[in-house]
Amino acid sequence: MIPLAETTMSFFDFIGNQLEMFFTYTAYANFTVGHIVMLLIGGGFIFLAIKKEYEPLLLIPIGFGIIIGNIPFYPGLKIGVYESGSVLNILYDGVRNGWYPPLIFLGIGAMTDFTALLSNPKLMLIGAAAQFGIFGAYACALLFGFTPAEAGAIGIIGGADGPTAIFTSSQLAPDLMGAVAVSAYSYMALVPVIQPPVMRLLTTKKERLIRMRPPRQVSKLEKCLFPIIGIILTTTIVPAGIPLLGMLFFGNLLKESGVTKRLATTASGPMIDIVTILIGFTVGCSTQATTFLTPKSIGIFVLGAGSFFIATAAGVLFVKGMNLFLKEGNKLNPLIGNAGVSAVPDSARVSQVVGLEYDKTNHLLMHAMGPNVAGVIGSAVAAGILLAFLK
Repeated sequence: MIPLAETTMSFFDFIGNQLEMFFTYTAYANFTVGHIVMLLIGGGFIFLAIKKEYEPLLLIPIGFGIIIGNIPFYPGLKIGVYESGSVLNILYDGVRNGWYPPLIFLGIGAMTDFTALLSNPKLMLIGAAAQFGIFGAYACALLFGFTPAEAGAIGIIGGADGPTAIFTSSQLAPDLMGAVAVSAYSYMALVPVIQPPVMRLLTTKKERLIRMRPPRQVSKLEKCLFPIIGIILTTTIVPAGIPLLGMLFFGNLLKESGVTKRLATTASGPMIDIVTILIGFTVGCSTQATTFLTPKSIGIFVLGAGSFFIATAAGVLFVKGMNLFLKEGNKLNPLIGNAGVSAVPDSARVSQVVGLEYDKTNHLLMHAMGPNVAGVIGSAVAAGILLAFLK
């Protein structure tokens, strides 16, 4: 017979081994300082979304995804976003392979009114000028030592367009996609904080008080022809932009035709909401501390902030330059220059808010929507150019 003492000892050894093995599978055994940092960042995103109402539809999914993605686990359990066959990995395919961004562009097209742009087509030039932030950040990224493809993925952050940033980085630098996407969405949410100081710095009080002519009426024919002519003009020059521009203009035609209201409502409502949830959540999950907290990621955030400042400044200064050639009464208020970035409609709201600080009766929102929607087109065209040269 086995002595009772030995049996008891074996039993406690067995229990101890089982508890030790159980502990190795818990998050507590795998936590690092990086995971704690990322959990705090995820909580910060949710705080900004709820308390400050900074892009809550984006920051809450991303913030919660960051929390999910940074609960550490024992390798091989097939639960992480980077573990092949896991549920999160399958959902992340939509980001990695660029499926989600075109669907979001379809929804954007179906909910966007291009009337302000059609009523004053020269506002398109402001949207184009603001894309200088993309190419400025691209040049800076090259100076920082990034490869041309990586620099292209980073530069697109300056377009203030999350889906475009994800689509471009998925093609040019998949390993940087998490950092690029989080940077783009973060700065999109911080547009009300980043842009006003630049706008005030680069304009005089007299310029901020400029009143613009009311927009002219736009016919239904113009609205229906715009997406058809737009897709032909843009994609014949930049075919690489077809996935984004094609869906954008298609969605707009669904809206403006007046005969496909059900499709337009689906694209601009349930569909874009579902895809926004998936893209935000999975992008957040991809920010695992072990792969996200790197010197490159920090460099991307620095360059991303710089690209926003460059884009805002380029838009404002371009309007000031245009005014040199416009007659009195036709001049543009430079405060709408910031709206050239494609953070729709937040950057246009910033134009309105800053304008009202200096004249409570000078409403710039409708005018700012022109360059704002032009910026959506401009960022997609810029992405197509980068893909054509760098892919």
